[in-house]
Amino acid sequence: MTAERVVSGQSDEAEAGLEQTLRPRELSEYVGQERIVENLRVFIRAARERGEPLDHVLLFGPPGLGKTTLAHIIAREMGAPLRTTAGPVLERAGDLAAILTNLQPGEVLFVDEIHRLGPAVEEILYPALEDFRIDLVLGQGPSARTLRLELPRFTLVGATTRAGLISPPLRGRFGIVHRLDFYPPAEIARILARSASILAVASDEDGLAEIAGRSRGTPRIANRLLRRVRDFAQVAGSGRVTRAVANSALAALEVDEHGFEELDRRLLTTLIEVYGGGPAGIQALAAAVGEDRGTLEDLFEPFLLQMGFLQRTPRGRVATRRAYEHLGYPPPPGGGSGPLFS
Repeated sequence: MTAERVVSGQSDEAEAGLEQTLRPRELSEYVGQERIVENLRVFIRAARERGEPLDHVLLFGPPGLGKTTLAHIIAREMGAPLRTTAGPVLERAGDLAAILTNLQPGEVLFVDEIHRLGPAVEEILYPALEDFRIDLVLGQGPSARTLRLELPRFTLVGATTRAGLISPPLRGRFGIVHRLDFYPPAEIARILARSASILAVASDEDGLAEIAGRSRGTPRIANRLLRRVRDFAQVAGSGRVTRAVANSALAALEVDEHGFEELDRRLLTTLIEVYGGGPAGIQALAAAVGEDRGTLEDLFEPFLLQMGFLQRTPRGRVATRRAYEHLGYPPPPGGGSGPLFS
């Protein structure tokens, strides 16, 4: 992973083992998303008291906010095994059918990137979610016949960063739907304190607060920055994460006070200088900064929108006055977005 991606919420295979170590295992350990946690606590308790699997759960929001963690917690709280897969892996209907027919009663099936399921795979999933059965077509032409297989009752937990790409028929089959939002700095600081304890990182409250303020409201980014700041503290400091050490380390990583990295600044600078502040289409912006459109939409745009540096309009993306001020440009005419030079 390069420094350019240090504040990306995208998961990294190299970090998988460490993420597992830092991941909360129970709802009582989970910090933030209080409304979601409280609702899940009620739903899980009710399902267990009835002796039934939990209703199907859809979790959506930007990457790195805890969707996978909640899937693991749901399985643990239900006392059920967890099986994981991802939308891009399930290329054919038979791939999903093989998983569904091997589930145990009450098992939790976690499907990440569920918005990337193909239409044929979704067709298999509809009756599986609603009636706990699948219909397989054997053979072709006039001799084809349908085989119906009954499935054990199970819980599907779907996760996505692009809820708008999930078809209405699929979305309608989830009984529990929650959006995860970015965390405020105080909650990120609590998460960092827990992670520092697990990793045996000596730290000051001010040092963790500095990291929290630049973590884009994302636990995965916060934990990643904590490990990088720890390295600087070890090599260039006393080994303790203080505010001064955190400031120095984050400056070296080119992560500014808002959690911006080089691509954030390049995106907003291009929007202001090349497109006069907007509106500009996301495809045009992606081409101008040399980045994939999906990367901008999934990993960078949600934070810029939430923090008020970017607006999404029917005509395209627009840089806000706050973006002009943060990057040191003269405010746009009229106090809003508009051409940089009139």
